[in-house]
Amino acid sequence: MRRRRLVRAPATSANLGPGYDVLAAALQLHLELEVEETGEFAVRTDLEVARDRSNLVVRAFERLHPADGFTFTIRSPIPPAGGLGSSAAAIVAGLMAADHVFELDADLLATAVELEGHPDNVAAALLGGFVVYAGGRAARIEVPAGLEAVVVVPETEPVATADARAALPAEVPLADAVANVGHAAQLVLGLAQGDWDLVARGLKDRLHQRRRAHLYPRSLELADRAADLGALGGTISGAGPAVLVWTHYEQTAGVVEALRREAPDTRITRVPFEPEGAQVREL
Repeated sequence: MRRRRLVRAPATSANLGPGYDVLAAALQLHLELEVEETGEFAVRTDLEVARDRSNLVVRAFERLHPADGFTFTIRSPIPPAGGLGSSAAAIVAGLMAADHVFELDADLLATAVELEGHPDNVAAALLGGFVVYAGGRAARIEVPAGLEAVVVVPETEPVATADARAALPAEVPLADAVANVGHAAQLVLGLAQGDWDLVARGLKDRLHQRRRAHLYPRSLELADRAADLGALGGTISGAGPAVLVWTHYEQTAGVVEALRREAPDTRITRVPFEPEGAQVREL
């Protein structure tokens, strides 16, 4: 019998407000990977990605087992290089497929972190919900009932993660660091308790977003305007340029309409937070 698996891995939004490299969330956009033992190696996809062993899904798979004899079919609505964790989803999907096919019981989180280099992204893709990653471990927070997201993507060139990181200084003022610790604590507590006032206050950042504003000025402008448009607030998603606009479900329709008036030059998508992490099943 040919071995065949289907993996679904969610998009993610990392660097949530004050939580640079620490806080992330899973979103209801999914990369789908079908892996089948066909006797030949092949990558089939309509995406603009490599179709050889340099493909990120295949590289992740081969971190655990050679891909000889397997065909990889990849589908994904996650925009590449937009700050929505397309790389993390690909890595998690490849690892999970190999682990399941060969019954390896591997440490998927540790291996994904080694490959991706951004632990918050891969932790959210694996676990779903909201995650806090620190000290080599990830803690998960359930998605509070009623909390939703709107993704806004300005029509601009994608920002390379390396460029976004290079824009940050090696050191930041103590006052900014202290402020971000306080805001991150408010955000985590607000998520855990479903306290919207705490969530709104906790989205504020003094560490990374403004220091990278020259890379995506329109994105930061929209994130700053989110509360004025009826949302809880807005954060730059990952390395940008996507913006995550945080809303309560009663606000979402009005916020979407306000965003369409404010930013007709952007792609606006209602994307709920994803409570489930990556999943695999046998076909």
